[in-house]
Amino acid sequence: MTAATPTTSAATPPAVVVHRVTFARVLRAEWIKFRTLRSTVWTVVITALVMIGFALMMASLMRLAADTPEMAEGMNNDPGFQSLGMSGTTVITLGYSFAQLAVAVLAALIVTNEYSTGMIRSTFAAVPKRLPALWAKLVVIVLTTVVVIALALGVAYLVTLPILDAANLTVDLSDPEQVRALGGCVLYLATVAAFSLAVGALMRHSAGAIFTLVAIFFVLPIIFSIVVAASDAAWTDWVNKLLPSVAGERIISTGPSSDVLLDPWVGYSVLAGYTVVLLVAAAVTLKRRDA
Repeated sequence: MTAATPTTSAATPPAVVVHRVTFARVLRAEWIKFRTLRSTVWTVVITALVMIGFALMMASLMRLAADTPEMAEGMNNDPGFQSLGMSGTTVITLGYSFAQLAVAVLAALIVTNEYSTGMIRSTFAAVPKRLPALWAKLVVIVLTTVVVIALALGVAYLVTLPILDAANLTVDLSDPEQVRALGGCVLYLATVAAFSLAVGALMRHSAGAIFTLVAIFFVLPIIFSIVVAASDAAWTDWVNKLLPSVAGERIISTGPSSDVLLDPWVGYSVLAGYTVVLLVAAAVTLKRRDA
C-alpha cells in the first residue's frame, strides 16, 4: 500500500479589475481631491462670508446715509459713488473684488500643490494623456465657484433686503442692467478661477503663481489708476482698460459708461480672451514638459 503524495497548490492571486480611464472617472477623482482638503472647505466658506459681510456693511452704510442728509449729500457729490451707480445690486455684489483673491488663490493651488508635493506624478501615472486631468480640475473649480458665488449672492440679498428697503434701494430683476450685473458677478469670478488655474499650471509654483495673480488683479490696476490720473498719455488709458481685472469687472458695473473704460460685454470678452490663451498655453506646456 503506497502513501498518497500530498499536493500543494499555489495561492491564486485575486483578479485585478482595471477600469478604463474616462473623463467622468478623472472628474470624480479630482472632485474627491478637491473637497477632502480642509483648506479648500475653509477657503470656500471664507469667500462666501466675505461676499455676505461686505453686502451687509454697505447696506448698513446706505441705511445710515438715508437717515443722515449731510452724509447722503456727501455721497452724492463723491465721483466714486456716482460712478458706482448705487443700487441694491451694487450693494449685494460689492464683495466680489475681495472674494476674487480667495478664488484666484484656491484655483492656482489645486494645481501647484500637486507639483510641490510630487502628487502630480501619481495623477499623470493614472491619467497618461494628462489633459483630461487639467480639464477636470478646470470643471471642478469653475462649477464650485459658480455655485458658491450664486449662493453667497442669494444669501446676501436675503439678509440685506430689509436694510435696503429702509434705504430705498432695491434689486430690480426687471432691469436688464441689474440682471447683467448679478449674473456678471458669477461669470466674472468663474472666469477668474479659470484664469488662475491656467497661471498655476504654467508656473507650477505656489508662491510664484499667487504673487503673479495678486499683481495682475490688485497691484497693476492700482498702479495704472494712478498713472492715468497723473498722465495725459493716450497709451495709459488703453493699457488700463485692457488690464484683465479692469476689463473683466465691467460686466458687474451698473454705473454710467465711461469713455476711458470698455463696454461691459466687451470688457468681459477681453478677460475671456486672456483666459482662453492661458489655458491653451497651459495645455501645450503640460503635454511637453516633464512632471
